[in-house]
Amino acid sequence: MLRFIIRRIIVIVPMLFIVVTLTWVLVRMAPGNFYSGEKKLAPAIENNLRDKYGLDKPWHVQYRRVLWNIARFDFGTSLKYEGQTVNQILWRALPVSAALGISAYALALLVGITLGTFAALRQNSFIDYASMAIAMLGISIPNFVLGPLLVLLFSLTLFWFPAALWDGFPSRSIVLPALTLSAIYIAYIARLTRSGMLEVLRSDYIRTARAKGLSERQVVTRHALRGGLLPVVSFSGPALAFLVTGTVVVEKIFALPGLGNYFINACLNRDEPLIIGIVAFIAVTVLVFNLLVDISYTLIDPRIRY
Repeated sequence: MLRFIIRRIIVIVPMLFIVVTLTWVLVRMAPGNFYSGEKKLAPAIENNLRDKYGLDKPWHVQYRRVLWNIARFDFGTSLKYEGQTVNQILWRALPVSAALGISAYALALLVGITLGTFAALRQNSFIDYASMAIAMLGISIPNFVLGPLLVLLFSLTLFWFPAALWDGFPSRSIVLPALTLSAIYIAYIARLTRSGMLEVLRSDYIRTARAKGLSERQVVTRHALRGGLLPVVSFSGPALAFLVTGTVVVEKIFALPGLGNYFINACLNRDEPLIIGIVAFIAVTVLVFNLLVDISYTLIDPRIRY
């Protein structure tokens, strides 16, 4: 296990290098720059700013500096937010995205596993068809449509939840964003749980457990769920990483000051240090969560060894 973990950590380094390099190249190839806004800067001021941020240096010097900064977990200074480092912005935005992502993840697990388990236990019944219909609905409605619909119903009609802005965690302001973000993950987890449970329920050891006289509840909770949730575990690692860091659309809809909102503003403003900093942070998060998922396999299923 230790050798496996060390190998995976070593693999993270070149993968992070590739992600950062591609991001840096794409940002440089995109038309325009941070100084090509509606209000044109005087040449002297622009030259001073380029000299301050090292943008007047050759491309290989700038590229080497980006890699060196990332190796030290120092992503530099934001061009848009004057006087603020990218690290400060990341630590300010991360709690918002993390609260939203973890809330959506918990909701997706709770609802998705419940729907999938009942669908598998009542295969080809009304409960099965209704659960899968809800799952298909979650997959079919994109979050940029579901979010405004929830705001229209629960905020502007029933006045149950605020339509936008962030009041901290926990608060009512996180309910609608978490529901919007979790909808598609509820659907996928429900379908994965159903298929995994159906396969496990037909296994020999489940028939043995029933033959020993265990109740159906004991068979499901003690034996079937453990094996049936393996596909969900595989999906959950990357899903949690994307839930925490990939909340771009939802944060914009509900005006939440998270990573996604900052990333959109950074792209619109061509704030290169902030773009690369957020992308590098997301890449590391996804790779680490994948490693944790692989490690968790051995805890859930003792038959798996690395």
